[in-house]
Amino acid sequence: MGSGKTTVLSEASDLLAAAGIAHAAIDLDWLSVMHPQHDPYGQRLAFANLAAVWPIYAAAGAERLMVARVIEDRAELDHYRAAVPGAQPIVCRLTAPLALMHERLRIREPGMTFNQQLARAAELADILERAGVEDYVVDNGPGRSVGEVAYEVLSLAGWL
Repeated sequence: MGSGKTTVLSEASDLLAAAGIAHAAIDLDWLSVMHPQHDPYGQRLAFANLAAVWPIYAAAGAERLMVARVIEDRAELDHYRAAVPGAQPIVCRLTAPLALMHERLRIREPGMTFNQQLARAAELADILERAGVEDYVVDNGPGRSVGEVAYEVLSLAGWL
């Protein structure tokens, strides 16, 4: 939370579009919003929705899929493979100093869940560091433009 996943996803999509590369870009968190929520962080709903929309994107010509979402353990990759048949997930973990992530959250999440978001950001930073699910890590900290970060993400994936 606050590492810049959604912002970098949007910029990466723009870079791929400029290069003429057919793709889809999905912020999976938005496909899991439902209340009351009966599964932790909307996991079942997110992957059911991803499985439902991917064939539509593929039929429209998308050859690649970028997804913004936290992946806390390797077992979650099986859910992506099930939702997107034939997928070979490449996982990038964006990092930023916790103080910067908190500042981003202050701007983006000023409402009633703000304190929960702050606590979860710190918790996730530790979980993700220990889990080591990623194929590579990209710094999205101070002094880096979103364009630089998105280009690095795509380059390391071999997409640009």
